[in-house]
Amino acid sequence: MEHSIITECLCKSFGEKQVLNSISLKVKKGEIFGLLGPSGAGKTTFLNILTGQIQADSGKGLIFGQNIREFTAQMYTRIGMLLDNCGLYARLSGYQNLKIMSIIYGLSDDEIIEVLKEVELLADKDKAVFRMSKGMQQRLAFAKAILNKPEILFLDEPTTGLDPVTTGYIHNMIKKLAEKGTTIILTTHNMDEAAKLCDNVGMLYEGKIVEYGNPQELCYRYRVENLFRVISNDDEEIYIENNESGRKKAAEMLVHNEIKSIHTVETTLQTIFVKLTGKELENESSSY
Repeated sequence: MEHSIITECLCKSFGEKQVLNSISLKVKKGEIFGLLGPSGAGKTTFLNILTGQIQADSGKGLIFGQNIREFTAQMYTRIGMLLDNCGLYARLSGYQNLKIMSIIYGLSDDEIIEVLKEVELLADKDKAVFRMSKGMQQRLAFAKAILNKPEILFLDEPTTGLDPVTTGYIHNMIKKLAEKGTTIILTTHNMDEAAKLCDNVGMLYEGKIVEYGNPQELCYRYRVENLFRVISNDDEEIYIENNESGRKKAAEMLVHNEIKSIHTVETTLQTIFVKLTGKELENESSSY
């Protein structure tokens, strides 16, 4: 199977802080790959390296078989990006924002209209961006990212802060693109989103991939690690393993009246990440 992206031992530091530590992975053509991790884990840095915006300190990366250290203008015509800064011009209309990109890519007005239809913004094409809702702005940014019909689409936290309707819409768009053969790399801290969308995920923690694989296969692999989810009287959420020492800890908390509620939990990407790192991902925001 052809691979759209290959990385080998990618490393990156900012000053004394090592943000990425020997990241190696392969992403197949048409695959939806999710990079999961909390704030500061290195997700955005990884995307910036793959898209040629910054260079790794060491290691190797290939896109379309070409070295990412030699990113060319022609390579940019084959990728799409929806990163942390979506780059929309607030006082221009949606159509005008896409028109600028169409000139860069050498595309026609018909192709602008086509993508506006895809994101259901054709009726609002003349509305200024600053007058659009956040959901509309994100759909426009998505349209900008796919205007050139990219072979690889990079999405950095594409649904953070969006309402459920817009989130569902973005999810459907991602699935349709993958079905047509587009390779999609997305970062997220939302484990449910990753489980629904991704063919494979990499769990990134403190700059390292601590686990990798298909979401369903990972949950099956870790299924024997039964957990209790405990809510303390201080509303702290605690995961305790369902083994002798874990049951003893839960019993001690009950004796001391420290538990508001206790539940068994199914194995999810969230519980796997907690098991591996002791950290949770929900409600995190990206910074690296």
